[in-house]
Amino acid sequence: MARTKRFIIAGGGRVGKQTAENLVDQGHDVLLIESDEERVEVLSDAYIGPVIHGDATRPSILQQADLAEADAIAALTDEPGTNLAICMEAQQYAPSIRTIARAETEADHEYDEVVDATLLPEYLGGDHAADILTGEDIRTLVYPTADLDIIKVTVAPSAPVAGRRLDEIALPSGSLLISTADRTELAGADTVLEPDEQYILAVETDVVDEVLDLMRG
Repeated sequence: MARTKRFIIAGGGRVGKQTAENLVDQGHDVLLIESDEERVEVLSDAYIGPVIHGDATRPSILQQADLAEADAIAALTDEPGTNLAICMEAQQYAPSIRTIARAETEADHEYDEVVDATLLPEYLGGDHAADILTGEDIRTLVYPTADLDIIKVTVAPSAPVAGRRLDEIALPSGSLLISTADRTELAGADTVLEPDEQYILAVETDVVDEVLDLMRG
């Protein structure tokens, strides 16, 4: 079982709240920082995790968040410049902390030098942000509907499916192996699930954990 990680989310709007909820659903601990008083009340009522009311660009607020004990921080406010400032300030207190900043366009090249990852408008979903923060080998590509995920996941060498043909594997009802990650060809009965190879699957939400158990052990 993966260890519980601790994440800090700066910005409690739609994306920040959804990211926090997804991380908590995965069993991680989350602390949120939000400057808007009304949003603070909403976040507190949601019981996602501790909420600090304040400006995350201020050193005194970040110090309250205990950065040294966090695995990563995500700056997900509506202001890209603010997000960059938050990440830069966080690295002053915890140089090894993983950082993600919400950017505006791919042209924001300065982000590459000071943050570990950026979240662009076309990917503004809590699922995508949570995947980047955890650094796991599973990546949610799309949420086509509320009940269906398209995911990319790496087969672990010790997984039950490793080295086996697709027609030898009993994937759960509600799941479909689509292709390898490079998308060069569709998966077929003779497709062998190679260890350390990534595959794309369509999975109904209620069987995601079952599929991951098969793919990752």
